[in-house]
Amino acid sequence: MKKNIVLSVVALGAVISFCFKRSMTEQDWLLWTNKCLMQSYNSATDPKLKKFEFSVSADAFIRLRKTYAKGKEEYYSFSLHKLGDMDYYGSTATGTLQLKTLADDIIVQTRNDRKGDVDSMTTVLNVPVKNMEPERLDSLREAFDFLKAKGL
Repeated sequence: MKKNIVLSVVALGAVISFCFKRSMTEQDWLLWTNKCLMQSYNSATDPKLKKFEFSVSADAFIRLRKTYAKGKEEYYSFSLHKLGDMDYYGSTATGTLQLKTLADDIIVQTRNDRKGDVDSMTTVLNVPVKNMEPERLDSLREAFDFLKAKGL
């Protein structure tokens, strides 16, 4: 009897989850993705960081802007359509989200750096994150896949 109840609860949960995800619009996915990125970014890994902005735009660009106490800025951006793979290294408490593009498709710009302003390209963006439960990571991957397929 207990086995039937457990299976029923699991089946009901799967149906609810399936219904929720299927009814999400492009705007819902975009809002959830931006909320997830901002909440998950671990700024504590860089004590000199003054502020950051991490988002996916309506035109399917991932953007990360970091501003430091002395005015230095780092800016990373790439089209979600160029995203080749996403990996995660660490625990659920803290880790690194690794976003990989197909080629050197990530724009890297530094401004107000005492070493000079630099524009370059790279293939990997390592993002320090916190509170990244497996379900949250899976949802983020699903959101990226959805937004990538929709061609926002």
